[in-house]
Amino acid sequence: MALIERSDTGPVARLTLNNPERLNALSDEMLAALTDHLSALAEDTQIRAVVLAGAGKVFCAGHDLKEMTAGRNADDNGRAFFSDLFNRCAAAMLAIRALPQPVIAEVHGIATAAGCQLVASCDMAVAAEGTKFGVNGVNIGLFCSTPAVPLSRNLSRKHAFEMLSTGAFIDAARAEELGLINRAVPADALTDQTMKLANTVAAKLGTAVRIGKAAFYEQAELPLEQAYVYAGAAMTENTMLEDTAEGIAAFLGKRSPNWSQ
Repeated sequence: MALIERSDTGPVARLTLNNPERLNALSDEMLAALTDHLSALAEDTQIRAVVLAGAGKVFCAGHDLKEMTAGRNADDNGRAFFSDLFNRCAAAMLAIRALPQPVIAEVHGIATAAGCQLVASCDMAVAAEGTKFGVNGVNIGLFCSTPAVPLSRNLSRKHAFEMLSTGAFIDAARAEELGLINRAVPADALTDQTMKLANTVAAKLGTAVRIGKAAFYEQAELPLEQAYVYAGAAMTENTMLEDTAEGIAAFLGKRSPNWSQ
């Protein structure tokens, strides 16, 4: 059984975390499999959008606590193991951001701790009504400092810190209100609504979206004036594309664009 199953529908790839017996925990093997799939997708020019989902009753329950407990058996009480684990988890989250294609989380059941981190690391997210989100490590004495990185870049700092310091869960409606997800939908419409969003994105000029995704995140980390300089250069690069010239001509001519890709 593959820990992550990939299925493609036209220009949309679906990656499904596939270890429902362990609540799709981000174990060593799961992180390795996720990183491998992301690396392959980064080179796949036929794919224009990616959906990340979970098999079974939940999306992802975070790190594998049994595996973490076993890691303490080392001579250093697990320090090297934990450092490596959190570094590799961060690398997977950064790979999502670096992926040329937009990544949409399709969330149901629960998304807790590193599972919530995974949602926050995706470019967009659609969740089933009733889904619970939490960075609840503090409830067992472990403040979710690495999940705090993308969470504090999705929510206001006060709302993010409240979740981190109380361990309280929020539902999908509140997650949408706070900006963690794009929308909450009925559970029986979750996949259809997520795929609708993915196909809408995938229908755009892929090169433009790739340039735009990279520029979106880069400019967000810059001071205002530098952000405009960076974004202006990105738009210039985009404008110079032959397919963009075709898109503008098609708009002016009131016809559909004939893009090369």
